[in-house]
Amino acid sequence: MDRRNVESLLRRLKAGEISVGEAMAEFRSLPFEEMGYATLDTHRAIRRGFPEAVYCAGKSDAQVAGILERLSKHHRTVLATRVRPTTATVVADRLGGAKVHEFPEARMIVVGAMPNPRKGLVAVVTAGTSDGPVAEEAAVTAEAMGHRVDRVYDVGVAGVHRLLDKMKRLERARVIVVVAGMEGALPSVVSGLVDKPVIAVPTSVGYGASFDGLAALLAMMNACSPGVAVVNIDNGFGAGYLAAMLDR
Repeated sequence: MDRRNVESLLRRLKAGEISVGEAMAEFRSLPFEEMGYATLDTHRAIRRGFPEAVYCAGKSDAQVAGILERLSKHHRTVLATRVRPTTATVVADRLGGAKVHEFPEARMIVVGAMPNPRKGLVAVVTAGTSDGPVAEEAAVTAEAMGHRVDRVYDVGVAGVHRLLDKMKRLERARVIVVVAGMEGALPSVVSGLVDKPVIAVPTSVGYGASFDGLAALLAMMNACSPGVAVVNIDNGFGAGYLAAMLDR
């Protein structure tokens, strides 16, 4: 149940359109709901402004479908991340008439309506095409939370003139998410060129000495340009979520 649902319910109660008992029945799932294999935080949208997202790794398709079915009864938009190719079909069958948006590159599902974008703008920048899946996870997360996203892909430091050609687009953004693997240099470069907060996302892209993203993570944490915040390796969802919060 999100803030708008609670406010609507209280207005109906005040107007005498529903009884106290009926209102209590609506509130019965707050602040959480037990499913046996999962305990859903149905209060999160009221506390945080956005519902609980479902991390699908380690869950069966049936479990993911059951969780999304229950969450979609309380919220207009629900996210699922790290989705297997088979999961979307199972979810669509389980939810029937509900809108199920599949984003294969981002490995995500959005159940319900994609919200109308707000006035702000989040730029999502990648060093290379191989960083695309993590970048798309960030972009789709921000879009599902109601924000406009400008994708600026494949502008890494190996050809930094590509980045400089996109500066006007970066300057229009309120928050910039920069996704990079290898040596992870791009966030520091971007931050040195703009007056926006930069969220750096290290990816596990690179050869052996990149240590599955550890080299990029350490480089980003040691960025010499101030204004860079760093999320965990391959954590596009966390970057998109933080960008949406900063863009409110």
